[in-house]
Amino acid sequence: MTRLEREGFLVAVALLVCVAEAAVAQPVPANAPNPQAVEEVLAGERTEANAAWWGFDPEDSTEYIQAAIDSGVRKVVVPYVGADWIVRPLRLRGNIEILFEPGVLVLAKKGEFKGKGDSLFTASNASDIVLRGYGATLRMRKEDYRSDAYEKAEWRMALDFMGCRGIRIEGLRLESSGGDGIYLGATEKRPYCADVVIRDVVCHDNHRQGISVIGAENLLIENCILSNTGGTSPQAGIDLEPNQANEKLVNCVIRNCVMADNCGAGILIYLKNLSQETAPVSILFENCYVRGGRDVGIGIGAVKDNGPEGLIEFKNCTIEGAERGGIYVYDKSADSARVRFVNCKWRNVGSRFAAGKTPRPPLLIDLRRPALTEKLGGVDFADCYVYDDADRPALTADPRDDELAVHDLQGALFVVNPHGACIEVGGAQADLGLVVSEMPGAGGS
Repeated sequence: MTRLEREGFLVAVALLVCVAEAAVAQPVPANAPNPQAVEEVLAGERTEANAAWWGFDPEDSTEYIQAAIDSGVRKVVVPYVGADWIVRPLRLRGNIEILFEPGVLVLAKKGEFKGKGDSLFTASNASDIVLRGYGATLRMRKEDYRSDAYEKAEWRMALDFMGCRGIRIEGLRLESSGGDGIYLGATEKRPYCADVVIRDVVCHDNHRQGISVIGAENLLIENCILSNTGGTSPQAGIDLEPNQANEKLVNCVIRNCVMADNCGAGILIYLKNLSQETAPVSILFENCYVRGGRDVGIGIGAVKDNGPEGLIEFKNCTIEGAERGGIYVYDKSADSARVRFVNCKWRNVGSRFAAGKTPRPPLLIDLRRPALTEKLGGVDFADCYVYDDADRPALTADPRDDELAVHDLQGALFVVNPHGACIEVGGAQADLGLVVSEMPGAGGS
């Protein structure tokens, strides 16, 4: 072999080596189909998986996300791929964390979700589920579900949890469901959800509620925005409303949340289906802000004579601009769970009323159904403030029957109103310890 031939041979070998090394070093794109990685997941060799390893289809990616969920891996990443993840209903399992990367939009497929209870994600009798998605959105198609193409229903949720334990939802934006942004419900096996944390979540433009709590034990909701609910009653920002007496609302804390511009109440608590046999309720709203809305800021109803014991408490909450009033407490028995407001403020509430009629008061305690309670009352106001400029009582309590009385209203209520401070109590001789004082110099601050 001549010198030139030998040099040419060596160059050719070097080129082949470089090509081989490049082929070996070339990685599979992180968000591309990766059958080898899927095999490793299914063999139990990986604890984390990427949904895009199974595939991505801009028309319908349901099978890929569902396969990743069903794979048994502890953590699934739904990556940002520059296009929407279009899906049909998905079912969650227990012992899973799903991380939605920033920018991800999981979008309900158009023309699907025909079932009245078809939800974006559903879990039943499952434990240890984490859904985390700062900067990610789960969106349904509320307006479609209200059309003639769909059977009318109010249960097409964005996130539907029934009888689940150990749930954590963080950072997600949940939009335009055909029911609730988040539903915490019951099953025969477990008639409530337990050990639930919902943090830094936005529930916007949902059909029935931002969040519905049917039954919960050890629930924390904090730093959330529940806004623009509208479609079917109650249309609240959040509604705590059990369906059966064996359900419970125990250690439920809602803190640092905003309920804004909902068609129904910002906060609704309705306990008609609970009884004396139900576990005592313990519900705390702390540092919450209810803004605007076409109904009342806070509604509390049907805590009846044979209802549950316990405490429903509001601390350092502000209600502003709610059109039908600051609070509406109705059919609330003085002998059942107590309602307490501590350092709460109501500003410019109760502006919506028929022409020529007296506007509703900022605070209204009312007896609508004597069959539920004949002993209206059991409400505390500890250093609370009403800022108003209409000529009306700051608070009205009315049993609507001259033979019935209002019982056990306690505390101190301070009123800033150019027309003075007063309350109005109907019925028979009242049993009250509530002190109402005028604060002309407070300036509405």
